[in-house]
Amino acid sequence: MGLAIYGYGSSVLKKRTLTIDKTYPNLDKLVADMWETMGDASGCGLAAPQIGRSISLFIVDSRLIYLGLSEKQRKLYFSPGDEGIREVFINAQINSYSEEEWEEVEGCLSVPTLSGKVIRPWAIRVTYENQYFEKKEKEFTGMTARIIAHEYDHIQGLLYVNRLKPLGKQLMEAKLHQLANGKVRVAYEMKFGNPKRNK
Repeated sequence: MGLAIYGYGSSVLKKRTLTIDKTYPNLDKLVADMWETMGDASGCGLAAPQIGRSISLFIVDSRLIYLGLSEKQRKLYFSPGDEGIREVFINAQINSYSEEEWEEVEGCLSVPTLSGKVIRPWAIRVTYENQYFEKKEKEFTGMTARIIAHEYDHIQGLLYVNRLKPLGKQLMEAKLHQLANGKVRVAYEMKFGNPKRNK
């Protein structure tokens, strides 16, 4: 079932999330709904706060991006041997960041119609649990690392706009104000404000 995505200015997007364990109710259905919601909105990542749940959970699909790129583009955005991932991240922690950084344009389903250049590390090392609460520790690079870092920001109560250079954010201010007031038209359902149930 597709879910509404909370937009810029909503309180749930500004909060650090809570960790969860195997007792979290109806997790499999929630994850399935998140995949459907992300797919319907043509996204490559979605965090639980974006659908009104203040829990440490996000999903990433960089495989879709990889498949849509030319060979030349793949070499720019993906490391050799990396063909993207489709993964669930629960209680994730980024433990290390590479010194090498790169700047790229980012967008967000919670900040539709806008985009901006964000500097991110090329590589990150992450510990997390998958959908079955199996513990994982992996290094991710390139576009995959960027998407993970973007979604990780969501569970820290941050949006990519918080990472824009001052001038970049200043140029967006008027449109962000309109967005916070729900003045936007997109092909997916959105909500603004406070979730009625914020777990």
